[in-house]
Order: sequence, then structure tokens, then C-alpha cells
Amino acid sequence: MANGSDDGAVNSAAALLQAALEHHRAGRLPEAEPLYRQVLAVDPGHARALHLLGFLAYQSGLNERAIELIGKAIEQNPAEAACHSDLGLALQAEGRLDEAAAAYGRALALDPELAQAHYNLGNALQEMGRLGAAISCYERALGLSPDYAEAHCNLGIALRKQGKLAEALPCFGRALALKWDYPGAHCNLGNVLLDQGRLEAALAAYRRALAFDPNHVPAHTALLLSLSYHPATSIETLVAEHRNFDARHARRLLPVPVSHANDRSPDRRLRIGYVSPDFRAHSVAWFLEPVLRAHDRAAVELFCYAELAQPDSVTEMLQPLADRWRMTFGRSDAAVAAQIRADAIDILVDLAGHTAGNRLLVFARKPAPVQASWLGYPATTGLSAIDYRLVDAVTDPPGTADPQANEQLVRLPGGFLCYRPARDLRAPVPPPCVTGQAVTFGSFNNPAKLCEATLDAWAAMLRRLPEARLLLKGKPFCDEATRALMLARFAEHGIAPERIELVGWLANPAEHMMLYDRIDIALDPFPYNGTTTTCEALSMGVPVVSLRGDRHAGRVGASLLGQVGLPELVAGSVEDYLAIAAGLAADPQSLAALRSSLRARMLSSPLCDVSGFTRRLEATYRSLWQAWCAAQ
Repeated sequence: MANGSDDGAVNSAAALLQAALEHHRAGRLPEAEPLYRQVLAVDPGHARALHLLGFLAYQSGLNERAIELIGKAIEQNPAEAACHSDLGLALQAEGRLDEAAAAYGRALALDPELAQAHYNLGNALQEMGRLGAAISCYERALGLSPDYAEAHCNLGIALRKQGKLAEALPCFGRALALKWDYPGAHCNLGNVLLDQGRLEAALAAYRRALAFDPNHVPAHTALLLSLSYHPATSIETLVAEHRNFDARHARRLLPVPVSHANDRSPDRRLRIGYVSPDFRAHSVAWFLEPVLRAHDRAAVELFCYAELAQPDSVTEMLQPLADRWRMTFGRSDAAVAAQIRADAIDILVDLAGHTAGNRLLVFARKPAPVQASWLGYPATTGLSAIDYRLVDAVTDPPGTADPQANEQLVRLPGGFLCYRPARDLRAPVPPPCVTGQAVTFGSFNNPAKLCEATLDAWAAMLRRLPEARLLLKGKPFCDEATRALMLARFAEHGIAPERIELVGWLANPAEHMMLYDRIDIALDPFPYNGTTTTCEALSMGVPVVSLRGDRHAGRVGASLLGQVGLPELVAGSVEDYLAIAAGLAADPQSLAALRSSLRARMLSSPLCDVSGFTRRLEATYRSLWQAWCAAQ
């Protein structure tokens, strides 16, 4: 009798497991979960059910639960390689990369031909910055499974990070040949095309990704940033596209009603939260660091929410400047929002907008009573949940700019950012042209900003001054095919390749800054101006010629140059832009005088008044907080 009961229980568990698997494979997770639990009610040590229920938890974003369940499955059956591989997925999703890699290693020790474990290990190594090792893992996965579309795609991503754009492109092509409806491959193909300056093709790739998956957030954010680079994108289109992001991805996450339990005393010490993926060697950090250092800790308590897979030496420098440092990498948007609520943040500040690694869907959940966007993105976020955007009266003129933002624009007096040059910069040297050399123009901006309108103007300048040269620097120029593409674009304008010098990424920051010694005049791209590059050039004594546009991205140059007292370098038209640059080139002695005085002028300007800027920023935070308190 007992044997008969045992047989019935086994049969019951097997039938339940089969039914659960059918639902699971079809993506019906809510139907599969109770059936797995019924299997475990019959047989609490059922390794397969524990494993699959744990994997379902991972798919649902419940990573800690997944780790617990799959760990129990491994206790029951430690020789199952797939269990160790799936445990690695949950650990990786929690940001526990070393543990994840170890789990994948155990899977491969059990089954060296498990292609998925090689692929998963490659993903963990890539997040750890070990790109060469990651590439080897993807290649092993593809050796075992040549039709593994995801491995082709992620191999392309790793090659792109190495600057090998020409090698990355066919990886995405192979992935799409296997799976044309693969949105991630279309999105990452778009990223490489954008790196190469092929803006139209990049936009088409992002739109294909969204056609296959309208909820693909990385493709949508990449599309929005790329539209800002395109001179044909009208302001109305740009605003509408950003609001579409809110409608598609964010608005449904806003709690109804919105409520916060923060102490509503208007004059107490404020808890400020900065959210960014760029607390590292990144341009945002150069502008944020002096502000963090200058904040009045009696007035504000600082929390930094760092979306970092790979902290670096800049991270180590920034971390002590915060009262609380929270690592958010690997944590879900809901979990990060819950942490911010638990920290009782009063004003939460986004520093990324629609750039890589942003956590805008944390802001969509409205975890803080006052939310603002500042510094890292040159347009509206489009989010209903973000109340304010911090700008200035030059980047966003009162009246005309307000309809361009979903947020309420708050104009900081004097300028929307401040900059402090590195303390160990070498003294500016005389401009090369005073020694009798031909004038060298230069731009160290991201090549994605170099749209056809910008290249048209620069080529016209080189035709106007037949002896002049142009030096461009950017990470994509490490790739030979990208260099050839840029030279071909200038050749179409009649500019010989020998007049264009292309420099790739330089690992040593001092070498990068010394490269400014080789240019006489910096040219600001448009319609998307430089920011860090403009400040760097000015700090090295190199004047920057900028064209004032009709939106924030195209008016940053005007703001920065106005703050250092050089409004005469800001043009209102392309012809003025060319005339200003040609006028500087025609007077080497005046250029030399400007070069020798420009750093001192900059350091004494509002742009470098870190203390004054930070006090104004804190006063703005206080007024926003008091407005919220009054509204309650």
C-alpha cells in the first residue's frame, strides 16, 4: 500500500511538473508558478522543480529568491551544470559579478560544452571590464553553437567597447541574419553606426528595434539622444518624442496618489540625492566633483546613487564627498526607488537624462517629493514625474524655451554649471601659427556630433583658408574603417586627406590635454555643442568659436563663452561662424595674446566660481523645497 502511494505521488509530481513546464515555456509565468509549488508540496527536495521555480523568480526580477531556490536545487543535485549557470544569472543580476563568474566556472567544469555557460561567463566578464576574456568566452560559445544570435550580438558589444568598430559591425549582421526580429541587435548596431557618425543609419536601426519591441527602453533612449544630434529634428518633434517615451515606459509607474512622509519643515537640513552612471572618469564627474566638494554640509546631506559596474579611481575620489554612497548596479528600478524612499530624500537629481546607464524609470516611480534633471542631458527628459530642469537664461531663454520642456525650467543665475580645471595643467604654450605654421583648427568632440551641417561648415573654412589644417580627436578614430569614413566625408567636400588629422583615444589625461597645444582655434559642432571640450580648450588657452542654436544643446557654447567674457566668439549664423574663425586665424599676434591670458580670465570668471555657483544651487534647492512644503 505504501509503495502504491509513493508511486502515485511520483506520478502526480511528474504530471504537475510537465504542466508547469508547458506554461513556463510559453511565457505564462503566473500559471507555471503555483504548479511548481505543488510539485514541491509533494516532494520538497525535487531538484528540477526548485531549479525551475528559481529560474522563474529570476525572470520575474526576484533575484534573491532565485538565488535561494537554485541554491537548494544545487544542494539536491550538485552535478547539474545548468543549475550553476542559472545561479550565475541571478547573482549577476544582483551585481555580484565575482560570484556569478565563479558559478559559471562551476557549470563549465561540469559541462565544458555548455554554450550558454560560456556566453553567460562572457557577459559577466564584460561587465567587469575584462573585454579580452569576454570575447574569448563568446568565441567559445559560438564554436559550440554557431547559430547563437545573442553570442554574436554580445561579441559585437565587447568589440565596440574595445574600439574595434569595423569588427563589431558584422557581429550584429550575423545576429540579425539568424534573428531579424532581435531588437537588442538592431539597437547595438545603431550604437556602432552612431560612433562612426552615420547618424541616419543609426536612427533607422533604433527605429527597427522599437518596431520589433516598442518597450525596448535602451533603443528608445538611444533614439532620443541621437535625434538631438540631427539638425533636421524640429523642437516640436524632439519634445513629442520625449513625451512619447514617458507615455510608453514611465507614466504608468507613477503611483496614484503620490504621497511622501518627509518632514515638511521648510528650513531644515535637506537630503539631496544625486543619481548617475557617471561617478567615474566621465565628463559629468568633472563638473559634479567641485560641487560635491563645495556643498555646505550644514545645509544639505548628500546621497549618491551610483549605477556603476566598474568603479575607478575617480569613483574612489568622489565617494568620500557623499554622506551616503549607494551602489545601484544590478538592483531593479523598484528596489532603488524603495531605497530612495527609505533614505527620505527630499530632492532627487537626475544627472544622466537619456544617456547610457540612466535610471529614469526610478524617477518615474516618484520616490522623492521634488525631482529635477540637471547637467547630463541637453533636452527635456519628457517624464511627468520629474518636476524641474536646471538650466540658465542663455541655454534656455525665458519664454521661448519653456514650451520645449516637460519639466518646469529653473534658470540658475550666471550659468547652469561650473568647471574647475585640473590643478596640475601645464601652462598654455603659444599658438602653433605664430611660428609660421599653417593655422590648425580642432575639435575633440564625440564624432557622433559631427553631422553633415557641421562638416559642411568646416570644409568651407578649409576651402577659405587653403593652407589650414583640421585636427579631430575621438575614441572611434582608433578604428581604421571609421577614420577612412571620416576622411571620405571630407573628400566629398573637396578636402584632401592630408589636411585632416584624426587622433583616437588617449589613455593618459595629460597627453589628451597637451593635444590642445597643437591647435590654434577650436571649432564647436552644431546643432549639438560641446561642453567638456569647450571648457578644456579654454583652460588650455584655446579660443572656441560656437554657433548659437535654437535649443539647449545648441546654446551651451554661448553660455560658456558668455561666462568667460567672450561673447564675440558666438556666431548667429554659419557665415558669421566662418568669419569669426577666419578673423582669429588672420591675426596670430592677437591669438597669442588671447592664449596667454585666457586661462586666468577663465579662472576669475563665473564659470569657475565653484563656491558662488554651489551657494546659488543650494538656494535653488531650498526654494524648490519650500515651494513643495507650501503646496502641502
